[in-house]
Amino acid sequence: MSRRYRWSGGNRVELLIEGKRFFPRMLQAINAARQTLLLEFYMVSSGKVANQFIEALIAAAQRGVKVCWLIDDIGGRRFTQQDRERLARVGVQVLRYNPISVFKFGGNLIRDHRKLMIVDQRVGFIGGTGISDEYLRINPLETELAWHDVMLQVEGAVVENMVQLFAQQWHRSEGVMPPISLPDRRRIGDALARVTQVEGLKIQQIKRSFVQHVNQAQQRVWLETAYFMPVFSVRRSLRQAALRGVDVRLIVAGPNTDHPWIYHASKRYYRRLLQAGVRIYEYQTAFLHAKIGLCDQWVSVGSCNLDHWNLRWNLEANLEVVEPGLTAAVELMLVTDMQHSREICYDQWSNRPWYQKLKEVSWSLLCQLLLKIR
Repeated sequence: MSRRYRWSGGNRVELLIEGKRFFPRMLQAINAARQTLLLEFYMVSSGKVANQFIEALIAAAQRGVKVCWLIDDIGGRRFTQQDRERLARVGVQVLRYNPISVFKFGGNLIRDHRKLMIVDQRVGFIGGTGISDEYLRINPLETELAWHDVMLQVEGAVVENMVQLFAQQWHRSEGVMPPISLPDRRRIGDALARVTQVEGLKIQQIKRSFVQHVNQAQQRVWLETAYFMPVFSVRRSLRQAALRGVDVRLIVAGPNTDHPWIYHASKRYYRRLLQAGVRIYEYQTAFLHAKIGLCDQWVSVGSCNLDHWNLRWNLEANLEVVEPGLTAAVELMLVTDMQHSREICYDQWSNRPWYQKLKEVSWSLLCQLLLKIR
């Protein structure tokens, strides 16, 4: 049975912005591992970034570390068999989540969209990245910028919940967990934190928690998300917060996106939000892939976009945190992101050309049809 995790105190949480920061920190943690490495990622693609992780995991396995890596079968379609075999030769367990089969029909839509890594049951990483070159443009000749994303580095009692979350899914995927010895709980920092999750329609904890915090917010609600196709309860709570005077702002992906059709379809939601006083920013510099909620002092970071698809079909994992230092870091990042965005004004929005409206309606109708798939 799926767990619902409680708040724990005494944690330390750090915001790591962009692959150039979080990948080196994650590799450093892998190199320091002595017992276990647990990885669960949706998007894994063979390339320079993946090769760095493969080499680090091989070295860890050769010094006796037990390594378990769960990769979504669709998200890992560009992870080559050769790379899987390199890991298998040294004893790294690599499992595919929900392998595609013509006999599963709609069951193929259920995907593991989580992004987390746990080292020796002591240090955790959770956020929105994949293990893929999109998040770190190593070649200076690349014309595209790296995808804009974040990870949280976590230490403290809440890491135990991350281990439990991973173990549950690993067992469901018919994996055998290595022996786990949880460290003694001790105060490492000042952060209150808890893991929240989504398991399709069965568990909607991330959405319900976000809506609850939006409804209780007194000062601000800032949401950053890659794919803005929010469910009704989220849209309603955002409008109601703005109407009662809360500073509500949305930062969404602009024209630089891996799914242009979602960029166009999402605009169907702009009108009522703008009329209610919600400020909307479209990120311009690169593809915005981060998923962050900030309600007053409460922060939520993870894999969930709060859209119809994520909440209906996916496994998602976020970390909720209350700690002044992290709140300040997230606030600074979101302000910077707004400065690299184009704000959508209602008057300008109302006067957009007819062909743009037609494109939005067409893609929106397609999205609604896709959501009727069972």
